[in-house]
Amino acid sequence: MRDNPQELFPEVDENGNILGAVSRGHAHDGSKILHPVVHLHVFNSQGELYLQHRPAWKDIQPDKWDTAVGGHVDLGESVDQALKREVREELGITDFSPVAMGHYVFESQRERELVYVHRCVYDGPVRPSHDELAGGSFWSPAEITENLGKGVLTPNFENEYRKFFMNK
Repeated sequence: MRDNPQELFPEVDENGNILGAVSRGHAHDGSKILHPVVHLHVFNSQGELYLQHRPAWKDIQPDKWDTAVGGHVDLGESVDQALKREVREELGITDFSPVAMGHYVFESQRERELVYVHRCVYDGPVRPSHDELAGGSFWSPAEITENLGKGVLTPNFENEYRKFFMNK
């Protein structure tokens, strides 16, 4: 498996206005062309947070633990449509009620993303995709805190967790 470098994403400004299109390959080659992504943090009713295990073949942050759902908005797709598609594809969940928490720009050495953050509480079955993920599990807040800064979790997840969920 590997990501398709020809897949098209919208190029956006920091307010989410579409400026054009960019291929996955170009968006991730250090060009820093801003493109939108969706994140969903899935909590269970015990307050544990589901984390996905990224496969070793991913082009960004391979073999790390990350936000339950994270994916690109495809060209021609709304943030809502992308969120529903990604949650269905990655975790097999279709009956969830996302709460929007805002958006921010994330920048790494290879890319810039406009990240639309959502959360939900979900106690139903989670069926991680064998095509897209290397599994996943619910983590307690203590387990997450214990692993911050150790290279186990993606930097993007760590930043988001600190910003949206710590000390709240």
